[in-house]
Amino acid sequence: MHLLFIADPLESFKIYKDTTFAMMREAQARGHVLSTCEPKDIRWQRGEPVIAFVRDITLTGDPVHWFNAAQHKPDERGQALKAFDAVVMRKDPPFDSEFFYATHLLEQAEREGAKVFNKPRGLRDHPEKLAIMEWPQFIGPTLVTRDAQDIKRFHAEHHDIILKPLDGMGGTGIFRVKADGLNLGAIIETLNCEGTQTVMVQKFLPAISEGDKRILVIGGQPVPYCLARIPQGGEVRGNLAAGGKGVAQPLSARDREIAEAIGPVLAGRGLLLMGLDVIGDSLTEINVTSPTCFQEIFDQTGFDVAAMFVQALEKAVKKALVP
Repeated sequence: MHLLFIADPLESFKIYKDTTFAMMREAQARGHVLSTCEPKDIRWQRGEPVIAFVRDITLTGDPVHWFNAAQHKPDERGQALKAFDAVVMRKDPPFDSEFFYATHLLEQAEREGAKVFNKPRGLRDHPEKLAIMEWPQFIGPTLVTRDAQDIKRFHAEHHDIILKPLDGMGGTGIFRVKADGLNLGAIIETLNCEGTQTVMVQKFLPAISEGDKRILVIGGQPVPYCLARIPQGGEVRGNLAAGGKGVAQPLSARDREIAEAIGPVLAGRGLLLMGLDVIGDSLTEINVTSPTCFQEIFDQTGFDVAAMFVQALEKAVKKALVP
């Protein structure tokens, strides 16, 4: 197959841990051809199909100069997205206006015959923090609001809370407010921008000390190991980007219960890959844009998550070809 990966600039990859790189490496090892672009390289002009200016690449195996590109200029080769066997959307958050517009261009490409994973509508319809609200049986006390008084009421009820922006990633913008309410007003002002931006508020889960578990689900099936991201040095956030320590471990019975309930539903909506974040027994986020942790799980357990993903991708493409 000829695969197009839409991602951040290749030069920004840290290949020792990058999940998109792991996908590419496995795909090339299985004989697939690789091309890449960034969302900014996608174009739709009147009377034409959606195209992308792409780089055709091969992976070298060198840890520094890790790819060779056939094209030297960003606008050297344009190709219709429908001409690829599969388009893999792997642009990192934030889910901002440009990401939103990209999903519309990709959805037009789908109408023309492109096969896009994760499905653009699935990406657009499942904001990573809000998506958990569909499964109240798996989440802790949670409030989504712009209203400062509503947040203060929630704090008065639960005493120890977490506040976070809906468009954050990697643990950015997350605050904990304990029972004393210290700086609650200032934090609300910072996050809700005087009532113009929506905030998610959740009861603090002490089980964070044991890790914020990333459970990967591929083709509706859970990967048998998760990565528990354990906060370090008094930090409340377990995110690897915030200094958390990643420890791979087998799924618990509760982890599997959550994954097996949610996974098939979202797979049916075109989400081939998702990452469920679980603290203790509670679901806290559903990551659908560019879930990570493939390499950390493989390095610690030997389970080849990238192979599972590429096999699922191959199967999904074949299924899409059946009339």
